[in-house]
Amino acid sequence: MALTTAALGLIWAATASPAGAAVVNLQDVVPVPVSVQPAAGVTYTLPSTATIQTASGSGPATDAGNYLAGVLRPSTGYALPVVAASGTPTSGIALLLSGADASVGTEGYQIDVTAASVIVRAQTPAGLFHGVQTLRQLLPPQIEARTVQSGPWTLAGGRIVDYPRYGYRGAMLDVSRHFFGVDVVKRYLDEIAQYKINTLHLHLSDDQGWRIVVDAWPRLATVGGSTQVGGGAGGYYTKAQYSDIVAYATARHITIVPEIDMPGHVNAAQASYAELNCNNTAPALYTGINVGFSSLCVNKEVTYTFVQQVLSELAAITPGPYLHIGGDEAQSTTAADYRTFINRIQPYVGNAGKTVMGWHQIGQTDHTANRVAQYWGTGTSDADLSAAVSKGDKILLSPANKTYIDMKYNNQTTLGLSWAGLIEVQTAYGWDPGAYLSGVPASAIIGVEAPMWSETLTKLADIEYMAFPRLPAIAELAWSPQAARNWDTFKVRLGAQGPRWTLQGINFYRSTQVPWGTLPSNPPSASPSASASASPSASASRSPSASPSASSSAPAGALANGGFESGSLSPWTGARCSVVASPVRSGTKALAGSVTASDTAQCEQTVTVQPNRTYKLNAYVQGSYVYIGATGTGVNVSTWTPGTGSAYAPLSVTFTTGASTTSVTVFVHGWYGQPSYYADDFTLTAS
Repeated sequence: MALTTAALGLIWAATASPAGAAVVNLQDVVPVPVSVQPAAGVTYTLPSTATIQTASGSGPATDAGNYLAGVLRPSTGYALPVVAASGTPTSGIALLLSGADASVGTEGYQIDVTAASVIVRAQTPAGLFHGVQTLRQLLPPQIEARTVQSGPWTLAGGRIVDYPRYGYRGAMLDVSRHFFGVDVVKRYLDEIAQYKINTLHLHLSDDQGWRIVVDAWPRLATVGGSTQVGGGAGGYYTKAQYSDIVAYATARHITIVPEIDMPGHVNAAQASYAELNCNNTAPALYTGINVGFSSLCVNKEVTYTFVQQVLSELAAITPGPYLHIGGDEAQSTTAADYRTFINRIQPYVGNAGKTVMGWHQIGQTDHTANRVAQYWGTGTSDADLSAAVSKGDKILLSPANKTYIDMKYNNQTTLGLSWAGLIEVQTAYGWDPGAYLSGVPASAIIGVEAPMWSETLTKLADIEYMAFPRLPAIAELAWSPQAARNWDTFKVRLGAQGPRWTLQGINFYRSTQVPWGTLPSNPPSASPSASASASPSASASRSPSASPSASSSAPAGALANGGFESGSLSPWTGARCSVVASPVRSGTKALAGSVTASDTAQCEQTVTVQPNRTYKLNAYVQGSYVYIGATGTGVNVSTWTPGTGSAYAPLSVTFTTGASTTSVTVFVHGWYGQPSYYADDFTLTAS
């Protein structure tokens, strides 16, 4: 049996290998490659004795080999030793820095699959790494599991020659509105690297939080970093932690672009140092989501001492070429003061050996060498943007109504905002960066970036849900040639990513616009990667592991408060989880969780469910920032309330189990630094 998609001539051949291991066509990857030449009737099956051979004497090639081995070993169970190549390999997998087609340039690659071998060639380590990401997608989805799968591991034969449309392919993560720890950022880096994103822009400062240590101004972190939207402990990166993120990104050929937003969006800095205010009075820390009310004092010399020292220290720990100085939504700064301020600080960036990047409003100010203006408007023209282009600025495209992946998918989306519009997957995909802006030549566009603002996002699962599947759509805009892009074929290729995300533990939105693929029946279960559970922030995003012995014996889909009505906590478990007699919504007992400033408190129990069923989890909660949710094979959902006052309030979340889902862990937890929470009247019902 075969399914053919005429637009790209795609063929999925279920007969090429045993059931459950359909061969992935060479064109079925995301982003779609530039050139594919299938070899009819040829396949390569990875043997248990295979080696990964890397360019002799090349540390970066060896690193790529070790990275690939780290992906393949858990699911295959094979040893896959990484060894130096001798001559042209004739078997196994080889990663070589020679022999690639000249067209691949600095980030492209060539893959040749024969019956005997798989050879990835590139001119640079970055190209080799991108080739490895494509190789992952050419293998069956089960390759992403963290436990041994049955295989076989078969690839379609042929050649891919591929290279990017744009040199800048970016994602942005706002760690200021809500703070995300190092391990959450690392996890996001791993996820975006799969789609050849090569830049992560970190929004390190805003009204709600300052997230990086500056030695010359220590209270920026200790005071300005002490809270976040809605309250809570906030947080910040030490220089060592920031450098750890940079090194982790570099190993994945991703450049970190740090942003210090100014002259607006500075309340956290002004609350830390009174002298940064024109009236020498520090405002209160801010935990709301309004914008445009703060401004550095343009007429005070200490302002420029502050900016110069901050940028200098940040440049010293940032190996990438850019420092982002913000420059947006400066409503509390006059136009004249805005120009004075930006013109004064831009040379500080150059003096630190970096290139200026800023939001497109910097077009109002003088041009500086190689400056990049990042466009975030919702129209196809803008006076500030036109001014920037006329002065010689390059343009990075982030139109808010296309690329802001914190916008809601639809009116039913519980996370995100909607001021720029609702952005379904086809909206994110259906535009051409090279022909989008009037008066801006294609030659001025350096790339596309997908910003993720975090006013409503508090954990990794939230980030993932908003990024997937839209981020891969935007990644294809930035990588693939316009002529190769087609929504009807893309949505099928995108749907095939769903099983991979499920096995990786990625929480994603199952858009009804996409025909989602499924895994074969009853594959061995897989657990999320270690980095996803290494930090409090990450563990809060997907329930900390529950012991199998804690599983409820309740019938499928039943949950009647566990046993706490009798005064016993079991089968609920969890650190600092207890049973209380007050406050109670109904009956005589309720659950309570005691939260600390550095950790969440979670109550959880495991419940038997049926595959391929839709369930609704209901509970009543009392407190601030209380979450309920469920996790399991193919299930990772949660919802939350910012506060209920002194009364119980209902919360509910719906999820659909997969073909292999037999149990889920339901949970309730509070958030860092919040008072104790209470929960009562849980039900789990199947529709």
